[in-house]
This record gives sequence, C-alpha cells and structure tokens, in this order.
Amino acid sequence: MTDQHQHDVLIIGSGAAGLSLALQLAENAQVAVLSKSALVEGATYYAQGGVSAVLDTCDSIESHVQDTLDSGAGLCNPDVVRFVVEHGRESIQWLIGLGVNFTKTKDAEGKLDYHLNQEGGHSHRRIVHAADCTGRAIETTLEQRVKQHQNIELFEHHAAIDLITAEKLGQTPNRCLGAYVYDRRRGCISVFSARLVVLATGGAGKVYLYTSNPDTCTGDGIAMAWRAGCDIANMEFVQFHPTCLYHPQAKSLLISEALRGEGARLLLSNGEPFMNKYDPRGELAPRDIVARAIDHEMKRRGDDCIYLDISHKPDEFIIEHFPTIYESCRKFGFDLCKDPVPVVPAAHYTCGGIVIDKRGRTNLCGLYSIGEASCSGLHGANRMASNSLLECVVYAHSACKDIDDRLKSVSLPDGLPDWDESQVTDSDEEVVVSHNWDEIRRFMWDYVGIVRTSKRLQRALNRIQLLQQEIHDYYGNFRITDDLIELRNVSTVAEIIIQSALQRKESRGLHYSLDYPEPDKRGPARDTVMSIHTLKGDHQAA
Repeated sequence: MTDQHQHDVLIIGSGAAGLSLALQLAENAQVAVLSKSALVEGATYYAQGGVSAVLDTCDSIESHVQDTLDSGAGLCNPDVVRFVVEHGRESIQWLIGLGVNFTKTKDAEGKLDYHLNQEGGHSHRRIVHAADCTGRAIETTLEQRVKQHQNIELFEHHAAIDLITAEKLGQTPNRCLGAYVYDRRRGCISVFSARLVVLATGGAGKVYLYTSNPDTCTGDGIAMAWRAGCDIANMEFVQFHPTCLYHPQAKSLLISEALRGEGARLLLSNGEPFMNKYDPRGELAPRDIVARAIDHEMKRRGDDCIYLDISHKPDEFIIEHFPTIYESCRKFGFDLCKDPVPVVPAAHYTCGGIVIDKRGRTNLCGLYSIGEASCSGLHGANRMASNSLLECVVYAHSACKDIDDRLKSVSLPDGLPDWDESQVTDSDEEVVVSHNWDEIRRFMWDYVGIVRTSKRLQRALNRIQLLQQEIHDYYGNFRITDDLIELRNVSTVAEIIIQSALQRKESRGLHYSLDYPEPDKRGPARDTVMSIHTLKGDHQAA
C-alpha cells in the first residue's frame, strides 16, 4: 500500500525560493516541502556573491533595470525586470528581518552600513552580501525558520518522480493534483496530493560534465513540467561561470565574480591580461562575454586553464572579504594572497525554464514555479550576476499572494492512485544507467557548450534521441532508483537544450554559434518556447 500525504500546498525544492515561499504560506496553510537531499544541500547554499538591489543613494532603479536589460541581450521582459528590481529593497529588508547577517562596513563618516560589492554587468555597487558565503547565510537562516514552524512539514531525502495531473488520470478539466515521490532512504514511493503545487527545484548544471552546481541540480522540475505539458522557454541559454578552480580534486569550487569586482585580473599562462581585447569593461563584462573570451584563449593557445590574480591587493583585504574562497583554495595548495590561481569556465546557471507569469503561475492549472527552474523573463539571454537570489525572494512573495487568494477556491484531490510497480523488476544492469549518465554529460560539454555549431548540435541530437529510447525502455521495465530518476530528467533536459539551440539561427547572449555569429536583426528578439505537445519554438512566450 502506497503512503498517501495531503497538504494545502506542496513545494518541491528547498532552496531560497522554496523555503521563502513556505515561510510565508505557512501563516495560512499546511505546507509540505520536499528536499531531494538534506534541506540545505542545493545551489543556494553554495552561492557566494550576494543579492543585487538598489541600496546606495548613488544608484537608481533605472540603472539596475538598464544593466539587466543590457546583459539580457534583448530577450528580457522589461515589465518583469522593473517588477523585480522595484521589489529589491523590500526583499533585502525581509531577509534582514529573518536574521540574515549581511556584511557591514563603515563609510567615510564612520557610519556603519551594509557593504556593497560590484560584479560583472553592474554599473554600480549594489550587491549586498554575507562575506563570500551569502547563499549559506540565507539558506541556513531560512532552514532555522521553517524547522520552527508548525504548519510546515519537511521531507528530506525525498525525490519527486512525476507530477500527477487530471489529464493523466483521464479527468477534465486538466490541473496539477500532486506528485509521486521517492523516499531515498526507505526506497519506497508515496503519493503527495495538494490543492496547489510549486516547483522550486533549481537548475540543471549536472547536464554538463563540468559544473559549479552541486549534484542535486539535475533539472528535475523542468523535466517533470515538460512531461506534464508545460511550456518551457529559452533552454539554449546556459550560463557558464567564467571562473571555477582548475584542479582535479576541486569539484565544483566556484571563484566568485566579486573578486573581479574588487580588481582581480584574468591572465594568460604567460602573465598577459587579455579581457580588454574583448570588451572595454574588461573583467567586469557580463559573464557570457568573459566565458567566451576565456574559452577562445584556451583553445587558441592550447592551454588547459587561465589564471585569476588578486595578489596585488593587501593580504588583510583578501582574507577579510573572501575568507571562504581563501581557505578553499589553500586546501588545494593555492594562496590567493601570493599567486594567481588556475580557473576554467563551468556550467553554472539555467537561464531558461518553465514559463511563468509575474505570479509564478505556469500554463498548467494548479502548478507554480519559482527560482532557477522557471523562466520569468528576468534574465533573457544572459543572467546578470546576483539577480538570481533576488528573483527567488521576489517571486516567493508574489506567488504567495496569488496562492493565498486561490487556496479557498481549490479543493483537495481525493483518491489519487497508488504508484504501480506490478510490471517491473529489480535491475541487474545498473551499468547501463551509469554509462548513459557519463555519455550525456560528456557530449553535452563537447557539442553543446560555450561555442556551438549546427553540426555539433545535430550530432548531439542524434545521440540523445538514441539514449532516450534506451532510458525509456529501462524506466518501463525496472524499479525506480535515485540514479534512474536523475538520468531520466537529465536526458529530457539535455534534449530540450539541444532542440532549443538548433532552433535559434543566430548568436545571442549565452548562445553563440559559429554558423550564425551575429544576432538576427530582422525583427525583435524572440523567445524559444516549446512543450511536449508541440515541440515548436521561435515564438513569443505568453
């Protein structure tokens, strides 16, 4: 007999977006939060830089809006950008009210105020931060709060398998009713039903061989929404963070953009700086430009990495501002205070995702999405640094208001069917799963990376479609495992990225094609929107 759980709201994901929403909804609703691993083990926890907001009197809403639009390469939704930026200050104040301890400094008059960093794409200092581990400060504060709330039930080590919809059950009208969920500790599957469901599952960096993301970032929410018929947009825009530590044992160690904001230089192996050849903003150019420049120089010279140097700054400054990065580098034998450190780009952020409106609603009734899993229109073709945590909090507030308004008019689903394992057996071929995992991540890195060609993309599409059939057959015949759930989702997201990239016959933002090296100027930039029902793109998102 399958365990059955009922709540007013089911939130799948436990990062900044999911926990912020849970805290607010719990004032008026019974909330379940699913976390695939430990509650804090997600991308938020590892975010170093900070949260962007207009807090300095020298800064302005208009400047933040314009910087975001410029970084987004013509694909941002201006109304959404303004909506998020205008709610920046109140979002920071909300986090401060919860107890997030952002770094303070004394101004010229000796007054203590929040220290603001500057990062790539920003024309002003507007990044409020907690030293160089802002994500950890936010996530642990939220964790403490949700664990204290009696209306929030936490389910750690629970991985959602698929959304349950009325359409799948042969009912009308279609709506989201809940999810089938795998208990990773007990190895059993439960049914979670809810009036409303929220996907806050984060991004899909693990689709690529090299990524700054933790192992949990396998695109689960995007894949589940796709299978449920939701619109997915702009998945070709995968942001590669320019600077991750290059060392065989340094898994996912990101070197924050804030170092470049404080004067760190990018150097070739001979000590020569190179960024001014690519952009007058040099090291403070947007991430897509910096990552492409590094990729080009590495390929031109045949180097395995380039170098990041902040050693010209005083030791005290480096250790005070970047204590976590300093200690992490030291563990691998690098001293930020003395020498340049080797860095390479790595997959970092999924700019596309599940299409939502300003309330977080998807096109499937009863289903919301917020955070990196969503495509709100804020990031366009290239996310500007530190806008992501801001988006999480702003959309948590916005979705909460809409969900509160709808809860009383939506009934709890009743009698959802148990998970059926009557036709499957335990696998005796787990090597198939591990081999397919490895192959997908490698060809995505080689063929669908920072610089693309139509030939490489078509080669990747041929491979993923063959593997999809293998994975589909395997999924239909064997019992669920952790690796199989994630492999199924990674393969789905990989195909969506490839199909989206093939449909964009231009270079724009994070999508750079040697076959179409310039932006298409025949009309306004257009989103690439697809769903499992249509598999059509190159039209405007709703």
